[in-house]
Amino acid sequence: MADELDVLKKLEDMLNVRRSPLETLNDYYEGEHKLKQLGVAIPEELKSFTVILEWAGVPVDAIEHRLDLTGFRMPGTAAADTSLWDVWQYNNMDERAGLVHLDALALGSSFACVGTNESDPEAPLITVESPLEMVAIRDPRTHRVEAAARFYDADDSGMPQKATLYLPNKTRWLKRESGAWVDELEQDVHNLGSVPVVPFVNRHRATRRRGTVIEGRSEMHSVIPIADSASRAITNTQLLQETLVAPARGVLGATKGDFVGTDGKMLSTWETYFGAVWAMANKDAKTFQFDAADMKNIETIVNMYARLASGVTHLPVEYFGLTTNNPPSAEGYRAGETRLVKTAERKQIAFGNSWESVMRLVMRFRDGAWSDDARRMESIWRDAGTPTLSQVADAVNKDFQSGLSDWETAQEDKGRSPAMIQRMRERREAETAEALSFGVQRMAEDERSVGSGAEVPE
Repeated sequence: MADELDVLKKLEDMLNVRRSPLETLNDYYEGEHKLKQLGVAIPEELKSFTVILEWAGVPVDAIEHRLDLTGFRMPGTAAADTSLWDVWQYNNMDERAGLVHLDALALGSSFACVGTNESDPEAPLITVESPLEMVAIRDPRTHRVEAAARFYDADDSGMPQKATLYLPNKTRWLKRESGAWVDELEQDVHNLGSVPVVPFVNRHRATRRRGTVIEGRSEMHSVIPIADSASRAITNTQLLQETLVAPARGVLGATKGDFVGTDGKMLSTWETYFGAVWAMANKDAKTFQFDAADMKNIETIVNMYARLASGVTHLPVEYFGLTTNNPPSAEGYRAGETRLVKTAERKQIAFGNSWESVMRLVMRFRDGAWSDDARRMESIWRDAGTPTLSQVADAVNKDFQSGLSDWETAQEDKGRSPAMIQRMRERREAETAEALSFGVQRMAEDERSVGSGAEVPE
């Protein structure tokens, strides 16, 4: 018992160390970070006009939009497993899977947990957890999770008051009392032999900086300095618009009497500046005007930052608002996204392995035993590219007609879900049975006609 509390304390310390950099990354994704400036160009009182370009979140969203899981296929089968997809739909994972991918891409890691569903044992519960609340210890050799904990229900000081400790053979729910952790609910001794927590690690590597407690790397890491520089350029433009865009005017040799209205009263400063008083009868007064500042250089700088952001994120420059006069064709646009598509495909492999681990846990909770076949489970993803509907249909149809794919594979390539494929299969079987029944009935009628000596129609 004491050893388990020591593990919980170690996990809490790890989370406390990593929380600050993760919150910084989260602020960048949400566009709520504070822009650091030298204070040379913009005085302190004008910093409320700061403009934040949310470029940091662009690569995260661009990749996440291409990660659509459509099913799981067991070894030795031609179609996706409908029972696993039923559990997926039961837990609303069409939406929640995107939350896992989003946090992993933005913060470097995220988590999914599997647990018993008392209401429906055939559909184990799948929950997704934030890396701001959950942390795990993994074996450096096997990469399997040895222990994990979720800390939540923080008080006004930000200190979590409740925790869930996940161990290979039990799960404990604890609360903080007088600064110590004590059990809040009865322990769940499940004897799985495995921690029911699966981490999703972005840009996982065999080599990581020694001593770090943050697994993975954010997709925003490379673009953050460029986004900050572009935000400073736009913020400085705010000040220029107020001071240098309007041409500056001046007058020499004028007296106060030259700034009097028709009613004999002195004109205000703004009436003087914007009024027609600049045409004065005083022969000694001379007016002049400075040219307005040219803002073209600001546009050039921001465009340069957009190209730099495009280069480090593998995204087309259009993603950062820089458009061209001659938009590319569909084929040219897809060719320009080659690096982005390949990046998304790599994420599908990495995240697919994690989702397969989640579904193996689902099968263990549902069936009461581990499945050896589940070790060779395959996750099915929608094409990460951006082909048109006609291109997809044409490619699928050609593969099917040439015998390169069967009917089931063709439907998966089309991006249809296992439930939809199942409905289509049932309709096909019903239509085939109806056609066979009609043919048998017609043959029987023909035989009766021949037996009666009647002429059989061609």
